Amino acid sequence: MRLNPKLFIFLGLLLVLGYFLQDLVLNDEQYVARIEKARHAKDDEFRRVQGSPLSAEQRQQFDSLNYFAPNKTYRLTAQFEPFSVRDTIAMRLTDGKAEKYIRWGRASFEWQKEAQRLTVFRKANGPDTTLFIPFTDKTNGFDTYGGGRYLDAEPVAEGDDEIVLDFNTAYNPFCAYNVSFACPVPPAENILSVYIKAGEKTFHKD
Repeated sequence: MRLNPKLFIFLGLLLVLGYFLQDLVLNDEQYVARIEKARHAKDDEFRRVQGSPLSAEQRQQFDSLNYFAPNKTYRLTAQFEPFSVRDTIAMRLTDGKAEKYIRWGRASFEWQKEAQRLTVFRKANGPDTTLFIPFTDKTNGFDTYGGGRYLDAEPVAEGDDEIVLDFNTAYNPFCAYNVSFACPVPPAENILSVYIKAGEKTFHKD
């Protein structure tokens, strides 16, 4: 019996497609596992005396933080535009004071068919090169902390025009758990007009 060569080609394409789909599933599973592992580690940190923003009374009742389920669609690759002049600003804190940050660049992306922009900052003092993105969105005051949330991003190499924004890692400022902390207030230029249903939810004390 002689097989049609086109059948071999078709079967080969199916095999390649199967491997590709399997790889996608595994990657998604690995991504979710990585997010959940980081969340469990943060819960462990919050239970400890050292470094936790929770009071002794809060730690006694603490089980875990509240999160949206990991959703890989909220891991975005945004266009990054570095500012030609990186000025230093005094970002307002919740206690009325201010902290110095450098306006590093701008991240632009589309979400829910709407163009969005976020200013990316870097702390002015200290060796930390992590990029800092305080933001608010339409979930604030409902599913998430009313004062907004924070997002960290890896430094962008010189000449690169993309930045990864993973909103599954969005987190609350320490003042969301304990009013004795002073936290940067997201500036007006970082107000998103959409719902970001990813990352950390509001902290329930009851």
